Amino acid sequence: MADIAATPFETLLIDVSQPQVAIVTLNRPEVRNALNTAMMTELRDLFQQLYVDAGELRAVVVTGAGDKAFCAGGDLKQRNTMTDQEWQQQHAILEQAIEAILACPIPVIAAVNGDCMGGGLEVALCCDFIYAADNARFALPEGKLGIMPGGCGTQNLTRAVGERRAKELIMTGRLFDAIRAHEWQLVNEIVELAGLLDAVVAVAEEISQLGPLSVAQIKKSVSVAAQTDLKTGYAFELAAYNRLIPTRDRLEGVAAFNEKRKPQFTGR
Repeated sequence: MADIAATPFETLLIDVSQPQVAIVTLNRPEVRNALNTAMMTELRDLFQQLYVDAGELRAVVVTGAGDKAFCAGGDLKQRNTMTDQEWQQQHAILEQAIEAILACPIPVIAAVNGDCMGGGLEVALCCDFIYAADNARFALPEGKLGIMPGGCGTQNLTRAVGERRAKELIMTGRLFDAIRAHEWQLVNEIVELAGLLDAVVAVAEEISQLGPLSVAQIKKSVSVAAQTDLKTGYAFELAAYNRLIPTRDRLEGVAAFNEKRKPQFTGR
């Protein structure tokens, strides 16, 4: 696999000290981890690498540097002097990054450690699920800037909280806290800030104990369930299920159960 920890990223920190879990930290704390062109490019490149070959990794955790912000959204200081063409070219990079995160073959979990605004919330929404610190705040305020969400925000927020709530939040640009986000099923759990990353890594490690082929097919099937009718979704589920039957991991999992031992999955 490509050694993502050895890649010289400027705006991301990559920690693979847990052999099967990568911690990706958005690392521009001086500007609340705002997305500039470099960060958009590096997120795209990182997740495209993982799409090609995730190697032994079984899960990715995405968080922000510091204790104030996951990501404040797009870097408006950088964008302030852009021409229309430059803005659109930069946004094309973000579009590629968003698509790469959505397509990641292994689970991606957001650990939201503070403010999560605009494009930052869109990045979090591209993850499979979200844990939030108790100080987390959320918003999609693009309408206040004369634009709108363009990182799949109107799509993913609607799937998370429902059409009416999504319209309310995006049309007002309203700020809401972690408690509301949990009530509206945007985030799975609220954790004290000091223990957030440990809690999310523990979940990632729990996932890593399952068969990686199983997890990949579960991820795809659940995603399809949110986007199609029951009959079509079930047909996809059955196709995914049948892909697992001839695998070595299926044989290993059943053998380990009967032999009362921990399975040694290989992803084959």
